[in-house]
Amino acid sequence: MSTLNDSFLTLSLPGISCAGCVGKIEKALNAVVGVSSCAVNLAEKTARVYGTAESDAVLAAVAGIGFDVSLVESEAENTRKQELRDKQELVRRKKHTLLALGLSVPLMAYEMTGGDMTVSPGISQMYWGLVGLLTLAVLVISGGHFFRGFWVSLKNSSASMDSLVALGTGAAWLFSMVVVLIPEALPEAARHVYFEASAMIIGLINFGQMLELRAKGKTSNTIKRLLNLQAPVARLVTAEGEKDVPVETIKVGDIIRIRPGDSIPVDAVVTGGETLMDESMLTGEPVRVQKVVGDTISAGTLNGNGSILAKAEKVGSDTALAKIIALVKQAQNSKMPIAQLADKVASIFVPTVIVIALLAAAVWFTVGPAPALTHSLVVLVTVLIIACPCALGLATPMSVIVGVGKAAELGMLVRKGEALQTASTLTTVVLDKTGTITEGRPTVTTVETTDGFDSKRVLTLAAAVEAGSGHPLAESVVNAAQNQALVLPAVADFSSITGMGVQGTVEGQQILLGNERLMSSHQVELSSLATKASELETEGQTVVYLAVDNILAGLLAITDSVREDSADAIDRLHKLGLKVVMLTGDTPKTAKLVAEKTGIDTFHAQVLPEDKERYVRELQEKGEIVGMTGDGINDAPALARANVGLAIGAGADVAIETADITLMRSSLHGLADAVELSKATLKNIRQNLFGAFLYNSLGIPVAAGVLYPFIGMLLNPMVAGAAMALSSVTVVTNANRLRFFKPEGGRRS
Repeated sequence: MSTLNDSFLTLSLPGISCAGCVGKIEKALNAVVGVSSCAVNLAEKTARVYGTAESDAVLAAVAGIGFDVSLVESEAENTRKQELRDKQELVRRKKHTLLALGLSVPLMAYEMTGGDMTVSPGISQMYWGLVGLLTLAVLVISGGHFFRGFWVSLKNSSASMDSLVALGTGAAWLFSMVVVLIPEALPEAARHVYFEASAMIIGLINFGQMLELRAKGKTSNTIKRLLNLQAPVARLVTAEGEKDVPVETIKVGDIIRIRPGDSIPVDAVVTGGETLMDESMLTGEPVRVQKVVGDTISAGTLNGNGSILAKAEKVGSDTALAKIIALVKQAQNSKMPIAQLADKVASIFVPTVIVIALLAAAVWFTVGPAPALTHSLVVLVTVLIIACPCALGLATPMSVIVGVGKAAELGMLVRKGEALQTASTLTTVVLDKTGTITEGRPTVTTVETTDGFDSKRVLTLAAAVEAGSGHPLAESVVNAAQNQALVLPAVADFSSITGMGVQGTVEGQQILLGNERLMSSHQVELSSLATKASELETEGQTVVYLAVDNILAGLLAITDSVREDSADAIDRLHKLGLKVVMLTGDTPKTAKLVAEKTGIDTFHAQVLPEDKERYVRELQEKGEIVGMTGDGINDAPALARANVGLAIGAGADVAIETADITLMRSSLHGLADAVELSKATLKNIRQNLFGAFLYNSLGIPVAAGVLYPFIGMLLNPMVAGAAMALSSVTVVTNANRLRFFKPEGGRRS
């Protein structure tokens, strides 16, 4: 029996139809012991449940209120199943629409050409009785799912969209059958039948849902494209030769052959050959990347014209592609704060509408003009039909699905929908320097020594102690030593001193390598190289000192070039109304030079990891809404503290796992793209919510007949059915406009 274990369960809910269903299911799930939170996605017909509750209890809670539910074991498999269900449902909707309209359109044409729709005792009873039975068949076949949903809601003392449709069409049919069976019991003016209205409403709503399904199919294009990137087979290299095998059978350590044009089946390391790789599915960038022996390749990326061998490192759900699919689905199923308003309204909307419809019908029956009974029925049916809150329930999730999918296309992975909303309100962005503003590939440019030491000895000792560090500057020192073929001695008692440097014992001598702060803490005298250090820092180079037994031996100057597009990207952030702050552990001189080159507003130098988190907190305390962007392990606390944490995808896994949004390409243009997309998504959601609220706010009073005393207008139930169906289609269509979003800055290599 599986448990949530502080993670989540994903549920498939194929039967949900409106925002009322969402509220009922969330209420039931939140009542389960061990559930900390949940979010139901009407557009995707799924739910995500967080906490420590047992899966059986979660499933039982949903089944207990009458909904079909199953556990989603695989996001990819569920997407395929949902796509298949939607295709089957589309076919059913077409058949149901044709059947309902096949009956109602001739009846409506008959009425519009002057046909008599009233019943008199005698032969017309037989004719209209036959029409009534045909209409009943339409209600059962084409509208059966509405009545089944109504029955489930009734058993659970609740109401949904199905309740409104079933009550409206059912009331019209029942009234018409009473007219047919006992016309003499009603005033002559009230003997009008509404079979065509019942059938037409069922047909129009099915037609609207058919259009909605078609439009919704476009919203999941990103997931479909990602799924299509998964190679079904891999060419396994064995002692007996090479053979194609299902990708599911590949295990870690297997050697695979990747031929020109192949999609990479698993995450792997190149062990033979070289090629150019299209990694646009990961980075959003079309430029091909050269891969040689030792380089990593990712599942779903596309091989160029070289044939290579590679050793599988991550397979199945552990591959980058599988995690991307899961992350995109997770974000698409998450709920934005702006959706809470719609949820609160929807939870009380349907029962309120039923009460309004009954009250309006009672008013028309009591004080309305003749035929009062007919008018009260028309008002009852029209209010029930036009008030269905489908558009309201779809307004937010449809935009989130498209927005998160578009983000993935642009090389941004959104962990949760809330981050996409918050990013639109940011006032300040805080940037780490190394690997975010700069290339993140520092190189040693200068080695200066003091008396008694030569440059090779200084570089050898520096590389020896840095070999145990994971800092980007450490890698540059080790690479410089390797380029000179220097032999590195063993290091004992190695330790890393956060924000300062490293130390260790080499050949019996204590070695210190780090910044001025580290040297000061050990009383190392720096005056002999102070002038040179100042010159190098003025040029924007980072200076690290080497001390042997607390005696200064030399310094190394390391340069990490500013990315070519950083200044341009920061200019875009300014145009979006954002203040830009840089935090770095580097010296003030180097930090100032970088800030001047890129147009950064404010910078703080020689910052420790805990200082980064504190700076973010202080900005928040001043009322700023802060986005933090970084790529290193030392950025994780600040990423977690920020209102929105954005990790540069080339950075450390811990930074990516802590961030709300991962920028898969190592460019600050991704940050500007994220803010622009966030604003576009929120604008789209507000348009949808405004349209949905406006539709219901105006539609219900008009349906209740408020215009009748002024212009003699009483809304036809069939018009109400068409309007209700098209309102949902309008929301879905508007959400799909996000698929054509392009950042103002355009695409960059």
